[in-house]
Amino acid sequence: MQKLTPSSIYHIVMGANKATGGSKMLRAARWAWLLALLAGMGMAQQSSAPATAQDNAQDQLPSAPSPQNNVPKPAPLPTAPVAAAPAPAPPQMNDAGPAVPAAPAPPNERDQMMYTMRTTVNFVVVPVTVKDWSGHLVEGLVKQDFAVFEDGVQQQIRYFTSDPFPLSAAVVLDVGLPDPVLRKVNDTLPALAAAFSQFDEIAFYTFGNSVTKELDFSAVTDRYARSMKRLKRQGQQGGAPVVGGPLGQSSPSINGKPVDPNVPHGGVYVQYREAHVLNDAILAAAMDLSTRPKDRRKLIFVISDGKEVGSRANYPQVLKVLLSNAISVYGVAVGDSAMPILREIEKVNAPRSGFANLLPRYTRATGGDVLPEFDRNAIETAYARVTAQARNQYTLGYTAKASGPNNRYRNIEVIVHRPNLKVQAKEGYYPLPIAPGL
Repeated sequence: MQKLTPSSIYHIVMGANKATGGSKMLRAARWAWLLALLAGMGMAQQSSAPATAQDNAQDQLPSAPSPQNNVPKPAPLPTAPVAAAPAPAPPQMNDAGPAVPAAPAPPNERDQMMYTMRTTVNFVVVPVTVKDWSGHLVEGLVKQDFAVFEDGVQQQIRYFTSDPFPLSAAVVLDVGLPDPVLRKVNDTLPALAAAFSQFDEIAFYTFGNSVTKELDFSAVTDRYARSMKRLKRQGQQGGAPVVGGPLGQSSPSINGKPVDPNVPHGGVYVQYREAHVLNDAILAAAMDLSTRPKDRRKLIFVISDGKEVGSRANYPQVLKVLLSNAISVYGVAVGDSAMPILREIEKVNAPRSGFANLLPRYTRATGGDVLPEFDRNAIETAYARVTAQARNQYTLGYTAKASGPNNRYRNIEVIVHRPNLKVQAKEGYYPLPIAPGL
């Protein structure tokens, strides 16, 4: 179909006038109709032109994004994590203004304290020495070779290492030994200093009827070794009394005055005994060792015949301090205690006479060792053996939950899944008490 334009309409009207003719009035009416039609078409084109232009522009331009306002959207409220502490209350909206955050509630200290008490645990470290039946250290064992039991219940070993540890050692020398024995020990002190490495630290104590701290904890330098060498002491003089002959007394005497043995005399004869405070000496060394760094292997190195007479502290009291602070006792038994026959006899405690040899009890309970040596060369060799053994132990660790009274003694048993081996470890421990208020 042909599109009507003003020019085409004009030619249509002129053709109609020529073809039909007619009066002037009819022709005038046709021209009026033409003018009106042209005027209407002009107005329609003007009104439709802007819309057509806008439609064409929109067809050519890409779609614009949806309108956005300038106010950012509020961030979503965080959700409380599972098993976490209670989160503060979310902001509350009101009609008067923006959100007002709620004040966080103060923590309940009593609940925190009770929770701490319920989860209190002890990490127990157990140094272990493994030897074959000839007394040589056994190396190369792994974690799976060991089993640890506490009060008969097997524990999960959470820590295992065979790496050496630096030592914090308290050397305790018995100056109440007989003089020939003590002189022999004095000659071995340079070898004792040489048995420790540059990473170790030692303190030096002496005891007889009292305890003396001679040297404080320090690395074993040449100066420290010279100080140890100057600590030589004279031992006890002894021997059988001379009761006859030209060097003896001609008759009995009381307070230096001769008396007739045939005449009865009143009074009480008291035999004086020299004190030998081994318990007090070990306790003093243990108290000082308890303040040393925990990353060191702590030990007390006793050079004595093991006799105990006159200490204020008793064996159970001293042992509790040792086991509470993971301190092992090692000993070099000298004098009578080094003789094979007397070693078993001297383990007996005679009433009112003290212990003849208390060292084996301390070493066995704390996982240490005692080496009976008689001559100088053997004593010097024992120093190196003890320090090497203490430094190169296997170290096991497990976590024990608190149950019952927290300071109750707990038995420990260590088993090695290898035949024909001897295991040395502490027989038990006392857990350290919880801090006051918990």
